[in-house]
Amino acid sequence: MNIREPNAIDRLVTLFSKLPGIGKKSASRLAYHILDTDASYARSLAEQLASLHEAIKRCSVCGSFTETDPCPICTDMTRDVHTICVVERAQDVRIIEESREFNGRFHVLGGLIAPLEGIHPSDLTIGQLLLRVKQNDVHEVILAMNPTVEGDTTALYLQKLMREEDIEVSRLASGLPVGGDLEYADRLTLSRSFRGRVRME
Repeated sequence: MNIREPNAIDRLVTLFSKLPGIGKKSASRLAYHILDTDASYARSLAEQLASLHEAIKRCSVCGSFTETDPCPICTDMTRDVHTICVVERAQDVRIIEESREFNGRFHVLGGLIAPLEGIHPSDLTIGQLLLRVKQNDVHEVILAMNPTVEGDTTALYLQKLMREEDIEVSRLASGLPVGGDLEYADRLTLSRSFRGRVRME
């Protein structure tokens, strides 16, 4: 029995299927959609992907993705420098920004504490967070991690550290379901979560 060698479509489907939330069927639909469109679209898409890592970098202050360093949020003097919202991933910043409920600064941890997966506090940007708290006279740290086991573990760890610095720590209210993800929260839910955030004692 002859095994067919993967062609260009097969290879593209394989690449697409490695993206989060994209299965084989969705990857196949994307590949054929690109084939059905004008060739200039495919070239434009390829150019944008090829230059993405050169155009986008991490903000040296908050850790979010940006084209300019520091990012526009960190350089916006109208924002509250005394309040920091701590998130797991860079994409969480954009999600919260779209809710238009928060006007402070952000800090991206780059993950969550998960010892079983080999992720420890030293692997995250917790040291940079503590430095920012001290340098900017921060009054409140809002923990916006997802309500998962890892999110709770990280929140409790940060709460302990902030307590030593005499900083008020709060967590997003229960508008977010247990095990939920900020990425799938609608704007109204996020707004209510920020307004009803709970102080961690």
